[in-house]
Amino acid sequence: MALIIVTLISTLAVSMVWQQWRAVQVETAERARQQSAWILTGALDWTRIILKEDARRSGGGIDHLGEPWAVPLAEARLSTFLAADKDNTDDAPETFLSGHIIDANSRYNLRNLVDPTGKLVPAEVEVLQRLCSSLSISVTVAQAIATGLKDSIGAVQVPPPPDVNPNPPLMPTRLDQLSWFGVDPQTLRLLEPYVILLPEPTKVNLNTAPREVLAAVIPNVDLGSAERLVQVRQRSPFKDLTSAQANLAGITLSADKVAVTSNYFIVTGRLRLNTQVLEQRSLVRRQDGNVVPLSREWVNSNDPG
Repeated sequence: MALIIVTLISTLAVSMVWQQWRAVQVETAERARQQSAWILTGALDWTRIILKEDARRSGGGIDHLGEPWAVPLAEARLSTFLAADKDNTDDAPETFLSGHIIDANSRYNLRNLVDPTGKLVPAEVEVLQRLCSSLSISVTVAQAIATGLKDSIGAVQVPPPPDVNPNPPLMPTRLDQLSWFGVDPQTLRLLEPYVILLPEPTKVNLNTAPREVLAAVIPNVDLGSAERLVQVRQRSPFKDLTSAQANLAGITLSADKVAVTSNYFIVTGRLRLNTQVLEQRSLVRRQDGNVVPLSREWVNSNDPG
């Protein structure tokens, strides 16, 4: 009986110790997550200041890849920024911060495919088809995306268009949700660097867009001509459509499709603690001197390195 009692007491003691240890671990993990979120939120506020200052200096002029906002922040040890004595950081955690800003207007906005009344815009569907062709993607993917967006946007119209799908898919807010329209993951990976979903139709920035996007949005321009535009802007960014058009013989640029300024940006902050990585991706809009976050996405993963 004494042995049984001792065994029960030992079991209970071990269970209590384990539960206490587990509670400490959960609390530590939650505290680390909250601290990481605060740091990345601070980094987002810092990038908002950079974008706001850029707009003030340029006076709403042009946006190009030679500006401070386009320079990525290389991975740096966080303790070197936070420690009062930079020579006394041996006990600081191995936490590293990095990040970058991407011009969202450098990508083709899929929201352009549907007009405010919920109808497809044939010219924009042709743009997406040209982009898919240059990426070796079937043009049927462009039609599937366009039809899916028309149905999802048209479903919320009052009254809905007569040709809308009676069982429409949900309106996607992220590119990975294009799978709702039957787009496979491999195709999504190919499209991701070149397309985006923004809250409203937008123009493509000639100073930041890759050649594939330029060749798609400018009719009768092939990849070779688009590459020449990219090389010219690296030496001297386009100040207006006229300066860009001077490099395109016989082609007229449409002010409804392209511009030399941007007002949507993707801000990515990356915090690495040992092998754990936390990323915050935010979409911000710069308008009238203000930079406002529109959406925020968290990605938690392990660092393969």
